[in-house]
Amino acid sequence: MFYTDNKLQYPVRVDAPNPLFARALQQAIGGVEGEIRVAMQYFFQACGARGDARFRDLLMNTAAEELGHIEMLATAVALNLEGAPLAMQEEGARDKAVEAVMGGMNLKNLLSAGLSAMPVDSDGVPFDMSHIYASGNIAADMTANIAAESTGRTLAVRLYNMTDDPGMKDMLSYLIARDTMHQNQWMAALEELGGAQGAFPIPNSFPQAGEQSEFSYAFLGFQADGSAPVDGRWSQGPSVDGKGQFTSQPTTAMGQQPDLGPARTGSGAQSEQM
Repeated sequence: MFYTDNKLQYPVRVDAPNPLFARALQQAIGGVEGEIRVAMQYFFQACGARGDARFRDLLMNTAAEELGHIEMLATAVALNLEGAPLAMQEEGARDKAVEAVMGGMNLKNLLSAGLSAMPVDSDGVPFDMSHIYASGNIAADMTANIAAESTGRTLAVRLYNMTDDPGMKDMLSYLIARDTMHQNQWMAALEELGGAQGAFPIPNSFPQAGEQSEFSYAFLGFQADGSAPVDGRWSQGPSVDGKGQFTSQPTTAMGQQPDLGPARTGSGAQSEQM
């Protein structure tokens, strides 16, 4: 069950409407780094969460919060589009590189939505849910959520640096702060699951005795000259999960040359393939 009190989660104010910035904000709504993505990701993770009910509560509350962020950004898009004259578009595109890439406001916001936000990215491409990760494994989902919030915060910082509008900077500073919290809460959830040494490797329910253990912690190099790969924390010392020792080694082909045999009669292949 979801409820609304018809108010925004945080104040949204636009001092100088800018249709170019409205287009940029669409990425934070319908881009792969955007709020639709995380809202749906946390929602479906919550719907499929099994075991400790606290994790379902954590996910569902955060999904509800992200719906509020969509509402905030949609309001900001509409306010940036509303009443902005063509001169403002030209002013916003003085940077020739930006002008060449963006080419002005997204006309879909006008033609299809009447100067309103849409569930699309900054190029007008609809969000198709292909970037929703809800695996049914709580540790895998929390790890995916850290990445989602990291890319979302990166986008919000870029948007913050794109605008001089005080109202937009204020809204974005709030969203950046929430991304900070969300990164930390997902890491805290992983900590409750046992951290690096308890939750990893994911899924920890699979017995590592079933792995080919000689490859479990080996960093493989694929340099054509057979030289060893460059060393790093990932190639020497104890593994992060505490269950092995990192090694580093050049790699040679261990498999055979593929031979798929002749094509089947009636498959439409050339006669030379049969």
